[in-house]
Parts: sequence; structure tokens; C-alpha cells
Amino acid sequence: MKYTVSIEIAQPREKVAHLLADPAQLPYWLRGLVVHEPLNGEHGHLGTRSRVVMQTGKQKMEATETITRREPADLREIPTNVVVHFEREIVADGMWSAARERLTETGPDTTLWESENEYRFNGVVMKLVGLLMPGAFRKQSLQHMQDFKAFVEQGKDVRDATD
Repeated sequence: MKYTVSIEIAQPREKVAHLLADPAQLPYWLRGLVVHEPLNGEHGHLGTRSRVVMQTGKQKMEATETITRREPADLREIPTNVVVHFEREIVADGMWSAARERLTETGPDTTLWESENEYRFNGVVMKLVGLLMPGAFRKQSLQHMQDFKAFVEQGKDVRDATD
């Protein structure tokens, strides 16, 4: 299963890139995050493997995330007209996924975030989930993007949400 979602954020690309790449910021916008800890490497950098635990209601999922691309590697000075790329693979029981994130400067204070997602499922149960609920994956990705946008633009923290 593959899909792409996008959102425009009313902040400069450099700020968006720094906040998206900084694992310390994840709890503020990644709804359901319980743990995100590096197993090796430097948190958020190319080649780093991390243990990730997410919880939705009573359902908890543990996975391993590997950063497969981060360009440019140094986000302190991003040249004009350069698209920022973050890519990662996530492996969990019965599932493999890849997320390819692109940040494009659309104006001096606006950034387009495009997220291309791919999922592969193993086992009967996970294959059924993928077949019967493809919209749920897209909806969750878009929710994460909207939460990130609210965090970056308005300082909203998903942990304060009552919904």
C-alpha cells in the first residue's frame, strides 16, 4: 500500500526542518508516542536505529526505526531552493513501512511538507488490516502532520488535547 499526503506550514523551511529532525520535539506533536530512544547512532541522524513505542487506546505497538536518508546532513544552513529530505524505515511484527518526507520552501515563511508512505504486511491478520483499513493509515499520517503544523505554528502540544 502506498499513498502521499501533504500540508503547508506557515513557517520558514529551516525552522520546520529543525523541529521535524529534533527527536526532543516528538512528544509535543506525535500523538500516541510512548518511547523513542536510539539503539545506536546519534538520535535523528543517518543510520541511527531507534526503539519506538506507540499507543492508541489500549493497543501498543513496538517497532524499530532506521533513518535511511537525511539531506542535507547539516540543517544549520540550508541553501535556498534545496529540498530537505528525511527518510526512515519502520519494522514491527507483521509490518514494514517507509516514510519519505520532503520539505520544500514555497515562500519566505511557508513550507510544503510532502510525506510519501509505503506499507507492506506479513501474516494473515496484518494483511487483512492493510486490505480492510487502508484509509486509516492515511488518516493517521495526516493527523500527525496536522498536529505538527499546530505545534510549529501555534505551539500546541498534543498531550494537552482532550479529544
